[in-house]
Amino acid sequence: MTSTPSASASTSFSATIGKDFLASIVVFLVALPLCMGIAIASGLPPTAGIITGIIGGIVVGFLAGSPLQVSGPAAGLTVIVLQLVQEHGVEMLGVIVLFAGLLQLVAGLFKLGQWFRAVSPAVIHGMLVGIGILILVSQFHVMLDYKPIGTGLENLIGIPGAIVNAISSAGPHLAAGLIGFLTIAAIFGWGGLAPKSLRVIPAPLVGVLVGMAAALALGLDIAYVSVPDNIWSETIFPTPERMMRVLEPAIMIGVVSIAFIASAETLLCATAVDQMHSGERTKYDKELSAQGVGNTLCGLLGVLPMTGVIVRSGANVEAGAVTRNSAILHGVWLLIFASLIPFTLRYVPVSTLAAVLVFTGYKLAYPKIVPALMKFGKGEVVIFVVTVVTIVLTDLLKGVVLGLVLSLAKLLYAFSHLVIRKEETPEENRVDLYLSGTATLIRLPMLARALEELKPDAKVHVHIEELDYIDHACIDLLSSWDRQHRISGGSLDIQWEGLTEKYKNRTAEAFRTARNDPLITGRFPRET
Repeated sequence: MTSTPSASASTSFSATIGKDFLASIVVFLVALPLCMGIAIASGLPPTAGIITGIIGGIVVGFLAGSPLQVSGPAAGLTVIVLQLVQEHGVEMLGVIVLFAGLLQLVAGLFKLGQWFRAVSPAVIHGMLVGIGILILVSQFHVMLDYKPIGTGLENLIGIPGAIVNAISSAGPHLAAGLIGFLTIAAIFGWGGLAPKSLRVIPAPLVGVLVGMAAALALGLDIAYVSVPDNIWSETIFPTPERMMRVLEPAIMIGVVSIAFIASAETLLCATAVDQMHSGERTKYDKELSAQGVGNTLCGLLGVLPMTGVIVRSGANVEAGAVTRNSAILHGVWLLIFASLIPFTLRYVPVSTLAAVLVFTGYKLAYPKIVPALMKFGKGEVVIFVVTVVTIVLTDLLKGVVLGLVLSLAKLLYAFSHLVIRKEETPEENRVDLYLSGTATLIRLPMLARALEELKPDAKVHVHIEELDYIDHACIDLLSSWDRQHRISGGSLDIQWEGLTEKYKNRTAEAFRTARNDPLITGRFPRET
């Protein structure tokens, strides 16, 4: 008897739901402290992060083009969201996120998903490292129950003073700092010492539980998380007056920034997730549209924007998730927990959540990327360093834009840079031309001039070992010049077949290097 499609689907569901259920619990435990911590770091109440996590799980999980990717509030947007809140107020954040979501939705409908991935790895990693540094230095102050000072550089410079003040006061700030360091120690300890059978319990959750237990046991007078009985009471709906402000240049820049960074991080995260499993591959345009729907809803509720998040997605895959049901269920658990027992969150010290983000920033500021980028030339390292430094000294948007400009400049240089070195042997009437770089239409006059300067009867040997690329126009020039040169009594020795093969071989080698390098493939370092 042949099974019906419905029977087959039922069997498939029953075979996967157990794995998806267990994976969803793990993802929920990872997501809960991060949702709250990222919200606080962004200048919003913890419920704003939880609501974003709920929408990212239930809505985006159902629509996603990457079935095993988990969406929610991301550390990568913390810096820019905080800046927007400080400049325009929390009331305008919803408007900005709403239109950013609509922009993502339109981009997905117009099949622009692949284009968002066309960003240099040096810029992406520079962005992540810069964000990591900014999160680390700002949340270090929060971990001591102080407020961040200002810019990334100011926060960095202010850390020694904050430590001295906390120690000298010997009061709540010192107590909060000790709880924060205890949280970080617990995260490190659990990651390195916990038995394999227990490592399914996320290290950030262990850190939060240890910090919470210590603070409660000692009765410490430090700052704790403040949440209302109804998590939906703090939503802020956009008004028509606020929505009209989207035409202001500063607001529009915020919209584009959120849309671009959220899309780039989401789609690169999806690429990384694809490399973690052998199941269904990502449909990038569908994923981009799903993120647009999610951020549109987040904007309507005035909560945090979302992206696909590597830490939750990685935990999802490692926990054995098979289908999108895991991501959806993790959103359901967030909804149930925050709706029924939100009072339990009031026992969580703010310093423990800040400590989780300090650790997150440390993991994002991944130092091993530089040797990986060196394989692709010093130019990539320069772009990476400039992006990081600019982000830390100014802001995220300026750093990313400058990185993109440098990447474009490097690309234009690469496709227009040609070096022709000439060595003459008069006694043999021989001339050796060594070509390096790229021989394209842009440099054709340079190549033609070098050939025209040679003696009509010279024995010319053209070496292409260091030539990276040659286009049809330059090949045609060499071919035509060869015919004319032979008529005048000269000769040309060149590997015609190797002109394009040399480039193909070099490209293949670079591709093989990239495939084997987890940092270049987009397998970003785990946030936690």
